[in-house]
Amino acid sequence: MEESQRQKKIASVLQKDLVDVLQRAATEGGLKGVLISVTKVSVTVDLSIAKVYLSIFPNDKAKELVEGIKENTPFIRHELAQRTKNQLRRMPELAFFIDDSLEYIDGIERSLKGLDNPIEDPDLLDKRKKS
Repeated sequence: MEESQRQKKIASVLQKDLVDVLQRAATEGGLKGVLISVTKVSVTVDLSIAKVYLSIFPNDKAKELVEGIKENTPFIRHELAQRTKNQLRRMPELAFFIDDSLEYIDGIERSLKGLDNPIEDPDLLDKRKKS
């Protein structure tokens, strides 16, 4: 089912403000050289839940940072509510996920270029399996 205009509008408002909140929290938290970007926000039809997809660079810190973000979701939600109080009546619940599409695309490009050849290196097949 396609998103309504209202869902798209709320998602774009949340995405814009989430970028500011997360980047400011990262710099104030002493994380130097970490880039957090919000790649996509999708809002449910009843506007009660917003799924937020994060791309974090460098990738080795992604899981750790997303866990920290999930623990601080109430504070992030409060900050967003303060920023969007004139635009939204109710702040949706936030659910954070890692967006690994860039890694997936990089793996495909490496395979197409012949850099990751499973015939020559059978150990690569285990990495390609989805869990």
